[in-house]
Amino acid sequence: MHGYELRKRLSGVLGAFRVVSFGSLYPCLRTLGERGWITESADGPVTAGRRARITYELTAEGKEQFQTLLDQAGPAAWEDDTFDVHFAFFARATRDVRLRILEGRRSRLEERLDAARQVSRERRERLDAYTAELQRHGLESTEREVRWLTELIETERTTPAAP
Repeated sequence: MHGYELRKRLSGVLGAFRVVSFGSLYPCLRTLGERGWITESADGPVTAGRRARITYELTAEGKEQFQTLLDQAGPAAWEDDTFDVHFAFFARATRDVRLRILEGRRSRLEERLDAARQVSRERRERLDAYTAELQRHGLESTEREVRWLTELIETERTTPAAP
């Protein structure tokens, strides 16, 4: 697909809060091409003042690399910057991989919650009302994500595997 179409599709898959800029998309596409994971071809005629649109397509090696990335379930998969991307492609991952990522993410957030609660207790009387409210909001958001992850984990464990 074309870069504009790819950006639109990524935004749809990753959600409104994960914007992909053209300034990061095209260098990434260039790198993927250099690695042999995608090919690019000119689409349509070149007219005065307009370049041909470039179409990008995964190569066989690119598809293999994509599957390799899907199968990775280590700490990098549950960090803030990467969890959403892994989650967006969960339908293509195995149950074991999904569970490891979900459990790792929940564990990471529970550690973060414990540390934030401790700091909050220690500094509560020194905070102004707005800073205290911001901390409360952060704690509630993280607690909500932990509950959501727990529900997903339970569903993964109890739903029969697809044939």
